[in-house]
Amino acid sequence: MVNPHPFLILGMFPTMFNLKIYNTMVRIVDYAVNENSKGEKFCALIVQGGLESVVSKKTKRSYFTARKANVACTFDEETCKSLVGTELPGKIMKIQVEPYQYKVPETEEEITLTHSWRYMSDEDAVIQEQVEEGEEIL
Repeated sequence: MVNPHPFLILGMFPTMFNLKIYNTMVRIVDYAVNENSKGEKFCALIVQGGLESVVSKKTKRSYFTARKANVACTFDEETCKSLVGTELPGKIMKIQVEPYQYKVPETEEEITLTHSWRYMSDEDAVIQEQVEEGEEIL
């Protein structure tokens, strides 16, 4: 007789013990060439998270979206082009930042935002979700 898996004996699921099973993925969808304050050019990869359902504040109706974030890199344009379509573990998370002005492309309306969307590795995302702001980890 074959011994059953220990998780089955305990009535537990492997996902409780292995965060790797919960990996989320982002996909590199494009890249951008930017210029720093010294006038030097550098590339940033544009990563996109998975499909999300969001409720409109205005209409209260659901719609689908996918979050995007720019991630600076040391690659040249040719390497960035070759990376488009690559998936990597992590997620796009909403991060509180100092207020800044943003022009809505569709309406040209200028609004003030206090958040940004940032790529985070799985490990950093877990820390961000679990640790309250200002809490010190010893």
